[in-house]
Amino acid sequence: MLCSRDLLARRGLNIVLISRDPSKLEHEAKEIERLYGRSTRVIQADFTGGLEIYEPIEAGLKDLEIGILVNNVAKQYADNLGKLLDSEDIAQKLSDIINCNMMSVVQMTRIVLPQMVTRRKGIIINISSIVDRNPFPFIAMYGATKAFVRNFSASLKAEYSSEGVLVQTVSPFIVETNMTLAMKNRFLVVNAHDFARQALDTLGLTSYTPGCLRHALQGLLLAIFLPSWFCCSREGVKLLSLFANWSREQSLPRRTR
Repeated sequence: MLCSRDLLARRGLNIVLISRDPSKLEHEAKEIERLYGRSTRVIQADFTGGLEIYEPIEAGLKDLEIGILVNNVAKQYADNLGKLLDSEDIAQKLSDIINCNMMSVVQMTRIVLPQMVTRRKGIIINISSIVDRNPFPFIAMYGATKAFVRNFSASLKAEYSSEGVLVQTVSPFIVETNMTLAMKNRFLVVNAHDFARQALDTLGLTSYTPGCLRHALQGLLLAIFLPSWFCCSREGVKLLSLFANWSREQSLPRRTR
């Protein structure tokens, strides 16, 4: 979960960071150790890769007791805000999104779940999205991957809750991340630290959460004004097309004055 590493370290947990940028990983690890006095481990991996990336991850986690797994890696290209075939280099981008948004959740769960079952204790937090609820034209691939995360998490909870493993799906709206930094209008964006704090407070209370009150209200408004039947209607597609065009403009770098 976004900024959850800091909150979990503050609560006394040691942290493993997995990402593709080794220099950024080392910097964040040193900050955690400096601020919270917790030990950290870093593992470099690009989750857009295939099955081969998980062997070194599994080796890096082999001697650790993983109490909480947070699957929060995700990928979405700004030019994918449109019809499925409109983006350039679409084959590679679709592969990246599937590997990053879906395969990572399944493979990381496969790696850590056995030890949780053995201990009869563990928590898996899967970060989905508000678009996991209904079909959303113009983000078909991203929305489908997040619907997978929600479905997978619910099924996993049913399978393993009796064995002491808590599985939670967090489905936020827009949270401050690298994917949102270029947005010119920020009124829909929730601060990452505030979001993570509120979302972590729901652990043990619910298996599915929007994460924070603002996103719960935004989700309610979406359900009222953009129900599933409307999103896929002719009028809904026109409206979502306008929103996709607006979103692409928000993602463009600001011009230098």
